[in-house]
Amino acid sequence: MKQIRQQLLPFERMTSEPGHNFFGYYDLQPWSSDGRSHLCQRVGFMDRLPAATDPAELGLIRMSDYQFVPLATTYAWNFQQGSMLQWHPRQPEEIIHNAVYNGAYRGVIRNIVTGESRLLPRPVANVATTGTHALSVNFSRMFDFRPGYGYAGIPDPTATVPTPENDGIFLMDLASGQEKLIIPFPVIAELFQKKFKIKNAKLLVNHITFNPAGDRFVFLVRNMPLPGAQSDGWLTLAATADIAGQDIHVLANSFAASHYIWRDNEHLLIYADLQGPWKMDLCLVEDRASRHALIQPEYFTFDGHCSYSSDKQFILYDSYPDADGYRLLLLYDIRQKKGMQLASLFSGKKVHQPNEDARCDLHPRWNREGTAISFDSTHEGRRHVYTMDLREIL
Repeated sequence: MKQIRQQLLPFERMTSEPGHNFFGYYDLQPWSSDGRSHLCQRVGFMDRLPAATDPAELGLIRMSDYQFVPLATTYAWNFQQGSMLQWHPRQPEEIIHNAVYNGAYRGVIRNIVTGESRLLPRPVANVATTGTHALSVNFSRMFDFRPGYGYAGIPDPTATVPTPENDGIFLMDLASGQEKLIIPFPVIAELFQKKFKIKNAKLLVNHITFNPAGDRFVFLVRNMPLPGAQSDGWLTLAATADIAGQDIHVLANSFAASHYIWRDNEHLLIYADLQGPWKMDLCLVEDRASRHALIQPEYFTFDGHCSYSSDKQFILYDSYPDADGYRLLLLYDIRQKKGMQLASLFSGKKVHQPNEDARCDLHPRWNREGTAISFDSTHEGRRHVYTMDLREIL
């Protein structure tokens, strides 16, 4: 089997064996502020979901020689988003990740020079680029819904409660560690019921992300399917709110929504059915308004992990496996309205439950300058992190 079906530019593997290496999600920045290091997570397997006793070694890759430098170990991780490992936006010598402490999931702020660390009251789901606040959701509840996005080992204490009053979306101050429940589940349930006319649904927040200014955020609410239903048998409420949990705006005419990225403080790029129920397109949506525009629907015919270059002139995109098991790595030129296929990489045909969430999505990510990308892949038979220089075609 040919592992690389096509490539437009050369790329390099940054990680080495033994072990399986990955960074994680497409919307986190893996490169350090000086560009000399790239964060990485290393584990001992790739073909099953992690258990509570499986550790992940957190570290960085030195870009000068691609050497892995270990920094910490965590038991709060998954194959899709890792441990939410990321650089502290305000402190270039600090990283943020999730871990297990005294039977609870907690966010950790760790100095990679001194080794000193401090705990946050809750696990981190998203950190504002201002470096001032983080959002938190229930990762145990998420594990019950989608194991690839939650953490194994700590049961959800409100697993039998559809919309618990003391759970929902939390805001944490990164400096003081203060936390506040800003949108409780009963408020979320009211929005969900109003939109979908479904009562007593068991809900969770699956994805949540600050805008660039850190003054608003988008969140996706999903209902857990009834026993025996298909794994994708959920509805999605996509909404935005301010950091007080107020001024909530629900995306109109949407029953389904998937991957997204903020273009700026007022516009959200999202793959959703804004043209009509279950008719999915890549859309640019104006926050707190009913206006949206389709992004070349004849090109973006499938769901993918989307992100903008730093100058907002290019969209990085990928695909799930095709019928032959190949994933596409794509770059779209917004000005020329033209897409380019950077690579086609073999990853095996789609894995079905119960280990579907152990898959390796490409999750392509830009460097800070918008001149190179990194991505995760298994086309060599093991999970590795790769980098591609794009300056030749930008």
